[in-house]
Amino acid sequence: MSVDNTETILHERLDGWHRITLNRPEKLNAFNEAQHVALRDALEACSADEGCRAVLLTGAGRGFCAGQDLGDRDPAKMESKPDLGYTIENFYNPLVRKLRGMNKPIVCAVNGVAAGAGANIALACDIVLAAKSAKFIQAFAKIALVPDSGGTWFLTRILGEPRAKALALTGEPLSAEDAANWGLIWRAVEDEALMEEAEALVTKLAHGPTQAYGLIKKAIHAAPGSSLDAQLELERELQREAGRSDDYREGVAAFLEKRKPVFKG
Repeated sequence: MSVDNTETILHERLDGWHRITLNRPEKLNAFNEAQHVALRDALEACSADEGCRAVLLTGAGRGFCAGQDLGDRDPAKMESKPDLGYTIENFYNPLVRKLRGMNKPIVCAVNGVAAGAGANIALACDIVLAAKSAKFIQAFAKIALVPDSGGTWFLTRILGEPRAKALALTGEPLSAEDAANWGLIWRAVEDEALMEEAEALVTKLAHGPTQAYGLIKKAIHAAPGSSLDAQLELERELQREAGRSDDYREGVAAFLEKRKPVFKG
């Protein structure tokens, strides 16, 4: 194991997978620009490392992420009106696109409150586990803002318009168990079991057919905007690519030989 620590991010390289921990616990891991840059660099390192076949994202302390650090975007401290669109364009949107576009599975372990952009960054990951004490809060309207970081897209796509509007307009917390029951996340687990379950899951993924995982992500992400015919054609092309992989050869051999496959990714 190797560890790269910055003031705002902990980045650990483990056997086949990387753990990235948001590390501003005194601020509930709310984002400032330094943390954005550190997280971007960590994700780039995960993408570039052929030995990294899965990623675990979590938070330090009692919260996952409280979204934007408002002390960095306080209108009272600015000479002119803030341009929050600049912040979104240069930091949050690239982060969401990176999480969605990485061809390796990303597991998010939500260890506490996930508010504002913090909630939506979690939803941008592939599989979300949350401690039962965790809450998801679309806190934007409480400070006269609009959900960003894909919030309006994720909520509407997953939950439908009525629930998306209610969560965004009221800013009421959604418990981890309700989030799981509504299909917003994968599973809510006991607080003390969260990291054990998350690490077991990411370890399993790290030993799986990584190329196929990337193709699965690509197909599922394309589905909402595709017709059935278009999706069938995409599945054909992705299956053609998957079928030419060494992992497919190994998977079939292991099945016929009644043994556990050894995927290379």
